[in-house]
Amino acid sequence: MRSMTGFGRGRVEVAGRRLAVEVRSVNHRFLELKVRLPWADALLEQKVAQAVRARVDRGALTVAVRDEGGGEVSPDVTVDLGLARAYHRALDEVRGALGLAEPPSLALIAAQPGVLLPGGGAADPERIWAELEPGVAAALDELTAARAREGRALAADLAARVGKLRALAVELAALAADAPAEARRRLAERLARLVAPGEVDPQRLAQEVAILADRADVTEELTRLGAHLDEVERLLGDAKPHGRRLDFLAQELHREVNTIGSKAQRAEIAQRVVEAKSEVERLREQVQNVE
Repeated sequence: MRSMTGFGRGRVEVAGRRLAVEVRSVNHRFLELKVRLPWADALLEQKVAQAVRARVDRGALTVAVRDEGGGEVSPDVTVDLGLARAYHRALDEVRGALGLAEPPSLALIAAQPGVLLPGGGAADPERIWAELEPGVAAALDELTAARAREGRALAADLAARVGKLRALAVELAALAADAPAEARRRLAERLARLVAPGEVDPQRLAQEVAILADRADVTEELTRLGAHLDEVERLLGDAKPHGRRLDFLAQELHREVNTIGSKAQRAEIAQRVVEAKSEVERLREQVQNVE
C-alpha cells in the first residue's frame, strides 16, 4: 500500500546545465499531472508524463525542473524576426505620418506582442530526454519510497480499524441473537400493565414477537459487513493500488452499519452502532490518502 502524498528529487546534468528534478504529490481522486520544464516542447512533456504514469496510479503530481539553487531554470527565448521587421515598418510609417524625428526604438519593437517568446523548444528533444530521464527516474524512485513508507503506516492503521469493527460485529451478533427473547420480555411487560392476567392469547403474543424479531433481524447486514471487512483486509495485503476500491468499500461499510442502527431496538446495540460508525468514519478518512 502506498500513500498519495510524497516528495522526490533527482539531480542530473542536461545540455551542460546542472538541474534538479522535483516531484511533489498530494491527494486526488484521480491522477492529475502538471509538468514544468524549461523547454516548451510537447515531446519532452509527453515523455515525462509517460514516465510518471508508468509509476503512479493516482494523486495530484507536479514535476518541475529547477536549478540547484532552488530557483526556476531560465527558459530559452525565441525571437520572431519577421514579426519584428513588420512592427518596425508599421511604427516607422506612423512616425513619418506624424512628422516625428525619432525612429522606433528597439525597446518599443521588442515590447510588441509575439516578438519575444519565452520557452523555446528543445534543440534535440530525444537527446535532452536521454540526459533528463535518469533525473526523472531518481525523483520518482524517491517519491515512491516516501509514499510506500507512509503507506505502511496507513495499512497498519486501517488494519487496526478493521479489527475493531470485527470485534464490534461479534458483539452486535451476540446482542442480535437475544432479540426475540428481549422482544418477548418487553411486550409481555407492556401487556401485563394493560390487561388482566390470562387475557393474553399466547399464540397472538408469539406472532407479535415473531414480527418484532423479523424487523430487528440484522443477520444479512452483519454477513455483508463481514464480507466487506474480508475484502478490505485482502486489499491491504495486495501490492497493487486499490485506493478507489477501498473508498467504495468504506461507503458500503457505512451503509451496513447505518442499516443495523435503523433496526436497533436495544440501547446496547445502538451503543455499538455509534462506536462502529466512528470507526468507519476514521477508516474513510484514512482511505482518502491511499493510492
